[in-house]
Amino acid sequence: MTFLFRNGSLREKLRAILQATHTHSRSLACFVFTYEGLCALQSHVQGKTYQFHSFLAAALGGMLGFGADNNINSQISMYLLSRVLFALCRLGMEKGYIPEPRRDLFPVFTAVVWGLVLWLFEYHRPTLQPSLQSSMTYLYDDSNVWHDISDFLIYNKSRPSE
Repeated sequence: MTFLFRNGSLREKLRAILQATHTHSRSLACFVFTYEGLCALQSHVQGKTYQFHSFLAAALGGMLGFGADNNINSQISMYLLSRVLFALCRLGMEKGYIPEPRRDLFPVFTAVVWGLVLWLFEYHRPTLQPSLQSSMTYLYDDSNVWHDISDFLIYNKSRPSE
């Protein structure tokens, strides 16, 4: 993604990749250390493990490890949110809180998601995360302008003179 959507020299792009890798690994290490430590501590103090131990340890670990508002932590949290929402729906069906659908609802789900994201992109662009804006700008704006065959074969980006 950095090579495709980020401007700058090869050195600047490699530096951005290394910085993102460092941020991700540091955040993840802090989270895992905090989560594992707090789970063990709670279990030791209370004599056994309870389900809420996991939630409390992860909430504090998430705040400490991924609480800084940066692009990497934002991407990870949004990715996890989508996975959590899917899992909660499945859990709701498993527990009987949500009725089992009679047909596959994935086409409806994906239609709503794509409809909303393109509506937001076209009419409320600043509300979308910057990396999503960049991807969508490349796909839906830059692709409307053609200069020569290199736009199709290599990389199509609006040129400054336009």
